[in-house]
Amino acid sequence: MPEAVIVEAQRSAIARGKKGRGDLSGFHPAQLFGKVMDGLIDKAGVDPTLVEQVVGGCVTQAGEQSGNLTRISWLNRNKGFAGGGTTIDTQCGSGQQANHLVRALVGVGSIDCGIAGGVEVMSHVGLGANVMHGPGFFIPSEEQGWGWDMPMTQFEAAGRIANNRGITREDVDAWGLRSQTLAAQARDEGRFKNEIIPIEAPLSDDEGNLTGETKLVDADQGIRPTNAEGLAQLNEVMPGTLHTAGTSSQVSDGAAAVLWMTADKAKELGLKPRARIITDVVAGADPHFLLDGPINATELLLKKSGMNIGDIDLFEVNEAFASVVLSWLRVCGAPEDRVNVNGGAIALGHPVGATGSRLLVTALHELERTDKTTALITMCCGAAVGTGTIIERL
Repeated sequence: MPEAVIVEAQRSAIARGKKGRGDLSGFHPAQLFGKVMDGLIDKAGVDPTLVEQVVGGCVTQAGEQSGNLTRISWLNRNKGFAGGGTTIDTQCGSGQQANHLVRALVGVGSIDCGIAGGVEVMSHVGLGANVMHGPGFFIPSEEQGWGWDMPMTQFEAAGRIANNRGITREDVDAWGLRSQTLAAQARDEGRFKNEIIPIEAPLSDDEGNLTGETKLVDADQGIRPTNAEGLAQLNEVMPGTLHTAGTSSQVSDGAAAVLWMTADKAKELGLKPRARIITDVVAGADPHFLLDGPINATELLLKKSGMNIGDIDLFEVNEAFASVVLSWLRVCGAPEDRVNVNGGAIALGHPVGATGSRLLVTALHELERTDKTTALITMCCGAAVGTGTIIERL
């Protein structure tokens, strides 16, 4: 069977997901994802007609993000119609699962070359837009047979996780400060430079109307000065859940993409394979806690791969909420100094459909920067699952 390898991995900068106030809010989602895919192809130096399929993650498939956004994004490049497109929803793990699927398509010989990625422009299409516009509700009622005590908000879920693990307000505040500090350090040292595609973005006003001006966007917008005193003064978003705006992921706009090929195709084109997936999973988790899936995903990854936690050089655990990462640390026992070494979604932001691919992009570049070999990437997701991937640098 063919060996599937990553030959290029890129992302946009991550911008605030507020209409007229985010650096990328002047883009239609299809524009943004299309520009990132173009940047990926240009960086690799390959003919785009080689791309047989694109699989992209998007969580809120409504309005501008509906109608198979991935295919629309590919067409929006205006460089030919060849190449199929599929949009998937594994909630926050969508961009990560997109990579699992393209890797599998390459690995079984269905395609020789494909792109996996994701996009979310939350300044235009807010979380829940596809739920609010019915008909009906996405969870059956008790009368219809639903028997799970699943929290209806992610803040409630994060609070349940904290209570279950004995995580305190001081603990989550400390993690929020860590995320911002490490992200600022990574930015200042230029660690993100090679993974971010600079994009000339149209500017819009507070109402979302285009102004005719543009701005080069090449740095993450969510990193901000933070201190312990300031975090301690923030109010909980929902009383009793511990988490504030300083210890939760940011609403964001962004896109990311990964170019996959067979090892033989890469060799034919003179491209160096950069990484492969050792194991990937989507694991079920207890709906009562909703967001504790990274623990289940990690345990399954290690079981399937025959590896142990000490075999992993680098961990990217999505910072949907500080308690999610702290819970994972307490159960899985990873060395803290190998986890989210360049900060996480608390500081960088979380464009939900894109983040799974963004984490893979960042993990690969950090492995290369530090000359390390293996990284484990995992995310919590709505519907009580956890996505997980172990990659090996080649």
